Amino acid sequence: MKFGGTSVEDARAIDRVAGIVKSRLPERPFVVVSAMAKVTDQLLAMAAAAGRGERDQALEICRALRERHYLTVGELLGTGLHTELHHELGSEFDSLDELLRGISAVGELTPRTSDYVVSFGERLSSMIATAAFLARDIPATLVDPRQVIVTDAQHSRAVPQVDEINDRLQDRIQPLIEQQRVPIMGGFVGATREGVTTTIGRGGSDFSAALVGAGLNAARIEIWTDVDGMKTTDPRICADARRIKVISFEEAAELAYFGAKVLHPATVLPAVEKNIPVLVLNSRNPSNEGTRILARTPRSRSLFKAIAAKSRITVIDIVAARMLMAHGFLAQVFEVFARHRCAVDVVSTSEVSISLTVDSNEAIPQIAADLEKLAFVKYSGRKAIVCLVGENLRDTPGVAAQIFDAIRDINVRMISQGASEINLTFVIDEADVPEAVRRLHARFFSDVDPEVFD
Repeated sequence: MKFGGTSVEDARAIDRVAGIVKSRLPERPFVVVSAMAKVTDQLLAMAAAAGRGERDQALEICRALRERHYLTVGELLGTGLHTELHHELGSEFDSLDELLRGISAVGELTPRTSDYVVSFGERLSSMIATAAFLARDIPATLVDPRQVIVTDAQHSRAVPQVDEINDRLQDRIQPLIEQQRVPIMGGFVGATREGVTTTIGRGGSDFSAALVGAGLNAARIEIWTDVDGMKTTDPRICADARRIKVISFEEAAELAYFGAKVLHPATVLPAVEKNIPVLVLNSRNPSNEGTRILARTPRSRSLFKAIAAKSRITVIDIVAARMLMAHGFLAQVFEVFARHRCAVDVVSTSEVSISLTVDSNEAIPQIAADLEKLAFVKYSGRKAIVCLVGENLRDTPGVAAQIFDAIRDINVRMISQGASEINLTFVIDEADVPEAVRRLHARFFSDVDPEVFD
């Protein structure tokens, strides 16, 4: 059971989580928690301020965070337990203050130090959740993620070492579960074999939960968030977005990658390998069935499962007439992106040109400069990827015609149909996303299969 930041954002939310976990006790749960909502952003802000030498600002952000955690504990616990945990949290925050003073004195924030600062969020929330569970007669045991999630040393996006994680789960966690204990662990955080703190990327708490679920051969993995499962599109854009009752791993992964916020893209991978169902549920509405993500799903009479949009995209055009038919050109192009650790989303090619999309970031001018050694380059930002996903796409003729008829007066910059044959993706201006998504949703989701959608 993984609970996101909004599910543990304050005392009321944590109390609600305790009730949900208590209802699952006969099924022997393992609980993963994120940092309280917005805490990771504040930790990154204080680390950045300290790195700029702005010690007072960093310490002020930290002081506000300390007060918020103290307040939450005060509301959750009786006097005795409150005093004990207050002291433990105080000790953690004293360490964080000391760390921030050290960073500001040096005037440099390294990726390794940044990971250590950010790790406090999950570690603090798991401490509070454990104390709250114990106070509510749930036999909880706090687990330090650095003792379980073994990673390499790529700070801020460390790669989990699955075989070693599985060994540690069997050695350290399986005995707790057999003793009817409920392990509680902060997500997102890990450590190298040498014990150096790492993080596995934003949204990595989902990934942590899936790694644990797969390593313990769980019956299912529950991702608890603040919405009733996955929707046919972003309800902020389209008020009549519907809940998806059941979706395949393949479809969910495509949606997650192309902007669906509910699920982290890497989450489904360990579950896919072990064929473990993933449920997306709402901690504010636990009676709702949410969304089930399965290896195989019943055939839907609806053409698509969902529409996702991913903004802040840059399109890069690479034109090289002199490279016509030259082998090795694509390899040289992608080597530039690899060198800058920049992931490519969508690619469209002809004999003399390549168009591709990347997340907009500060490295793009340097990437373009390196590419100009190979070819003529131009890039344009403020673009968005719109992605329609559905397994019925594989064998339905005329799909593209229906899509582009619905948005015929919106300028489409690139088109790509995924090799998986379950997504059709196109690139438009960011400003056109709400209108395009609303029109496509009206076209494809006004009459849906009640077995698959609610």
